[in-house]
Amino acid sequence: MALIEKQRLLAELSPPLDRLLCTQLLDEFVSAERRFIQRDWEPSQLDGGQFAEVAGRIVYCVDSGNVSLSKGFDDCAKYVENDTNTHKIIPRHDALHVIRVLRTVYKFRSQRGAVHISPTYTPNHMDSKLVIELVRWVMNEMLRLFWRGDREVAAKAIRELLQFDVPAVGVFEDKILVQRTDLTADEEILIILHYGGEHGFSRSKIGQAAQLSPPSVTKSLQKLSAPDCRQVIQLSNGNYRLTDLGSRRIRENLASKLLL
Repeated sequence: MALIEKQRLLAELSPPLDRLLCTQLLDEFVSAERRFIQRDWEPSQLDGGQFAEVAGRIVYCVDSGNVSLSKGFDDCAKYVENDTNTHKIIPRHDALHVIRVLRTVYKFRSQRGAVHISPTYTPNHMDSKLVIELVRWVMNEMLRLFWRGDREVAAKAIRELLQFDVPAVGVFEDKILVQRTDLTADEEILIILHYGGEHGFSRSKIGQAAQLSPPSVTKSLQKLSAPDCRQVIQLSNGNYRLTDLGSRRIRENLASKLLL
């Protein structure tokens, strides 16, 4: 499975969550992630506010036992925060932590300006970085609290949600393809293995996705897994995946090359 798939998340979260709200939550999460990766700073604050609205409704629905597809964020938050109400999420602090973080995310939608402090680094950039990290934390908490399937799969989903989306990798029916043509062989392999997540890919699958010759795949894998590099490791099933060093190289050096 390439990273964590949206349909798998939906299947594991609904039930117990309302399917429409859960679908909206995943859509808003993916949208916020994609905009941030593409350095589209300003809209990410709006996306964060929309994510907060949906997440607030989900917490309210679970905590109150009443499904509402339109209840306002503030009303949802106030219900959860009111100690006199009957609450189904136990322990209480789990729901309260989520609501407090969501309040911060939601306020950014209307209370932050767009005054630039330099040509290259703006408050919008800093705000967006904060918002996306808060959104990621809430999404992880949703999985931790409401996932009803295999707990190890949930843990894997949480780990993989910390990784970037990969717009440069396309999926066409049963075919996976690195769509950029300006990458070195090492970069193509790192990007396809980043997309491969914890399961990774076989040597032949890597060559097909990156459209590299067998000798090029072999040479790059040997280089990337060598003792002086250690960015790729071969698993016991024969597949290759990124190490933490490989993931760091993606974040620090190749993030821009994940885009189309």
